Amino acid sequence: MIYVALLRGINVGGNNKINMKQLKETFEQAGMLDVVTYINSGNIIFADHQERLDANAEIAQILEQAIAADFGLQIKVMVRNLDEVRTVIQALPEEWTNDAAAKSDVMFLWDEVNDVSVLDKLPIKPEIGTLLYVPGAILYSVSKELVTQSGMNKLIGSKVYKYMTVRNVNTTRQIYKLMQAAAEK
Repeated sequence: MIYVALLRGINVGGNNKINMKQLKETFEQAGMLDVVTYINSGNIIFADHQERLDANAEIAQILEQAIAADFGLQIKVMVRNLDEVRTVIQALPEEWTNDAAAKSDVMFLWDEVNDVSVLDKLPIKPEIGTLLYVPGAILYSVSKELVTQSGMNKLIGSKVYKYMTVRNVNTTRQIYKLMQAAAEK
């Protein structure tokens, strides 16, 4: 099975610095196969062929322990398989971009808040931009000129923020392409 590990809070503002080449080696030493990293923000695509009861949770725990051992950091790791990322991609409107005109993000959710009711817990104003729930994620897009009015700047201080890891739509689409390529090997 092909997976992506989304690491939360690494290489942000000079904190929790992790070298991607070393991280790739950590994943390989933890038993993951065909490991590929994508950009410096903690996106790692890999294969795992072991039979696991709750694969996402078990792999996340293995990787969190490996990162703690190798880097001395307590980093939350979210693991999603190819089918779960495909569900997000299929729900993501094709016209959404992350560029000079719009800010469009995918907020991947940990199981504790993975329910449509999470939308009610966000400080984001749903009337400004477009806010969608899909199992495993919240999709949000707003024009750049309305970002400051949207409530998005209050997301980091919200209680629900610690139960998500955010990637822009461009990054999310590229992760999916890399996962598809790994699946075709």
